[in-house]
Amino acid sequence: MCWSATADLVAGTGIAAVGVASVALASRHPRDLPLAALPLLLGAHQIVESAVWSNGGGTGPATVAWAVIALPLLALWVPAAVLCAAPPHARRRLLVPLAAGAATAAALAHALATRTVTAEIRGHTVGYSLGLPQAELVVAGYLLATIGSLLLSGDRGLVLFGLLVAFGAAVSLALWRQEYISTWCAFAAVCSVVLLFWVRRGANPPRRHDLG
Repeated sequence: MCWSATADLVAGTGIAAVGVASVALASRHPRDLPLAALPLLLGAHQIVESAVWSNGGGTGPATVAWAVIALPLLALWVPAAVLCAAPPHARRRLLVPLAAGAATAAALAHALATRTVTAEIRGHTVGYSLGLPQAELVVAGYLLATIGSLLLSGDRGLVLFGLLVAFGAAVSLALWRQEYISTWCAFAAVCSVVLLFWVRRGANPPRRHDLG
């Protein structure tokens, strides 16, 4: 999320460009491709939100598309991508966040199919509402699937990336709850560049450092 339609559009375009570079670098390592493509997904997400801003919020197609990417798609994409890229010794334990992601994605997809997601412009922020039942459990599953998979990846670069994502999410959430300003797009840009360097290091020997 960004603080205006223009900021979302500019950030989304820049993040997507980083994603193109990441995918190009990962082309010789197919297992890294899903994770390398994550900035493409995040960039598209920001661009979609620029349309939400332009539409003044509401319940239109842009709002639904934003929610589909943010909720079920990322909940499943991230742990699956981390499982693909992780060193062999870590893959068994990564089945836990993958299972959490699958269950969370299923619950979120059902909610989106049966409920109406709405967006509301609140100053320099956008608030989204879906009315999730057992929201705390869903949030816990989402965090385990996304940040948890990175922290359990067994790859030092991905663990550091997970810590950066967790910090950025916490700061962005604190500012968003105060309806002060949306800053996630800035952290998403930083995270995308960090991920690009991870992909670049993996594409050039020696391979990235694994954790035991």
